[in-house]
Amino acid sequence: MPDLDFEKQYCHLGDVVGIDEAGRGPLAGPVSVAGVILPEGFEHPLINDSKKLSEKRREALYDELCDRSEILWAVSLVDVEEIEKLNILKATHLGMVRVVEKLSSAPAMCLIDGLPVPHFPFPHLGIVKGDSKSLSIATASIFAKVIRDRFMRQAAEQFPEYGFEQHKGYGTKKHLEALQKFGPCPIHRRSFAPVAQLGLPFKDQKSP
Repeated sequence: MPDLDFEKQYCHLGDVVGIDEAGRGPLAGPVSVAGVILPEGFEHPLINDSKKLSEKRREALYDELCDRSEILWAVSLVDVEEIEKLNILKATHLGMVRVVEKLSSAPAMCLIDGLPVPHFPFPHLGIVKGDSKSLSIATASIFAKVIRDRFMRQAAEQFPEYGFEQHKGYGTKKHLEALQKFGPCPIHRRSFAPVAQLGLPFKDQKSP
């Protein structure tokens, strides 16, 4: 289970923020980036990498964590237009910068899930599989995932034919079949295969 060992290495400098993202791989929807600063000595027996938690457990933890005023957090959703303009990696890095800027307390160190980020404007440490090692990164993974999932459930109300409420934009069989039948909608990432391979107009646009 993740703990505060990494955070303890830097807490003498000031606040330490854990940063993680959700949604780099899907064919539709934004990428969600969260940053979390946990109070010193924080413990929680159930917080883990969001991918290892059920949707029900993630939602319950999110609601509980939101009610705890001692936890500082922020989330940035980088939309499809920015993903297409920048590419998914740069869009994710942009979301990380925005999250740090949104925090009410400027952190002394950023713990980022994955590799170090080139030209990141804040002190940081990249931790591979950090969401299973750092408690603040694991907590950030829950915030990022839950907020993105809620966005995709709302998108499903606008575009019900794609089943976004089930697969959250990932390339499942049902999603690919809907793409073939209906073509992409405005929240699909046009540059992502197999969306790019369809060569189809947006669902709400007429063919020339």
